[in-house]
Formats: sequence, C-alpha cells, structure tokens
Amino acid sequence: MSRRVKYGGSVTTDRLLERITRCVTGLALFGVGISLQIESRLGNPPWDTFHQGVANQVGLGIGTVIILTGIALLVLFWIPLRQKPGLGTVLNALEIGLVANVALDAIPRVESMAVRTSMLVGGILLVALGSALYIGSGLGPGPRDGIMTGLAERGVKIRVARTIIEVTVLVVGWLLGGQVGVGTVLFAVAIGPLVQPLLPRLTVRPRTSSGNAPA
Repeated sequence: MSRRVKYGGSVTTDRLLERITRCVTGLALFGVGISLQIESRLGNPPWDTFHQGVANQVGLGIGTVIILTGIALLVLFWIPLRQKPGLGTVLNALEIGLVANVALDAIPRVESMAVRTSMLVGGILLVALGSALYIGSGLGPGPRDGIMTGLAERGVKIRVARTIIEVTVLVVGWLLGGQVGVGTVLFAVAIGPLVQPLLPRLTVRPRTSSGNAPA
C-alpha cells in the first residue's frame, strides 16, 4: 500500500519521481506560456496583470514579482487558512517566476499583429498544458489556487472565491499599469475548457499494491 501525506489534500508519494518530473515540466511550460502572452501585448491573465502592474511600480522583473507574490500569499493567506503547502506548492512559487524572467528576456519584441496573435494563442495553449501537468502531478496546489481551496473548506463556493480573487487582482493590476485587453478575456474564457479534457489524461494515477495501475 502506498504511503499518503497531506499537501493541501491527500497526495500519494507513489511514483514520486514521475510526479516531480511532470510538475517541473508543467511549471516550465506555464512560465513560458504566460511570458508569450505578456509579450504579445494583447492582454494578460488576471494574476499576470497584477504582477506586471506591481513590477511597473517597483522596478523589478515580472518573474521576480511572481515569486515574491507567491511567497507573500503563503505567509498572508495560507497560514491563516491553515493550508499545508506541498512540494508542488513550493515549486510553483519559485519555478514559474524564474522561468518567466528568462523567457521574457529571450522572447523578442515584435510588431506584427499576426505574430502577436500567434504568441497569445500559443501562450494560452502552453499554460493549459502546463496547468494540466502540474495539477495532475498531485503534489499540491499553487499559492494562488490554495487560497481558493482554503476558502472552499470554509464554505465559500470555489467559483465565487475564484471570481472575487481574480477580479480583485485584475482591477488592482490594471490600476497599477498592467496590460488588460482581448487576451485577458480570451484567457478567462478558454483556459477552463482547455484544461478540463487534458487533466484526466495527464493525471498520475497511483499504482495498486500489486504494482499495476488501476483501471
């Protein structure tokens, strides 16, 4: 029987190396995806509008702000909500920002609307794939998702918590100078339907006691 530990939920340690590999790969794709969307200049996801707005005000790289925001959320929200971070939570807080700092420097600025549109669409697709990989690894939610799950455990509906949080960070980010546009809307509309069919296919299933994956 595989051992189980709590990482903001029941998470098995079975197939741990595979889980870590998928989590790290997914977070890297996520970081590249949001970088492509930011560099498209057609509108960021809500949280990245916030990250960009803060970066504009304090003079730090967006990736650095992503890391600092993740750490701040763990301290300010996870502790009061009694959420327990897992390995995936820590990797999420650090890796996405590190990858974004590298990717944002590497991606050239382009003016062609066709190329920018392709960057936007490609970025959203990469974020969807990356999300399914790291969520499916079962190593714990990211710092931002953990707030929603923590509120849900206290009776707040997930969609209500998510809407309130994302609208708040979007408005604050926009007021701070973050990019809002058609890409923001497209991300909000498309990301759920894209992740939903990918997640079951990319979720790591625990082996049975005999060593075979369950049917």
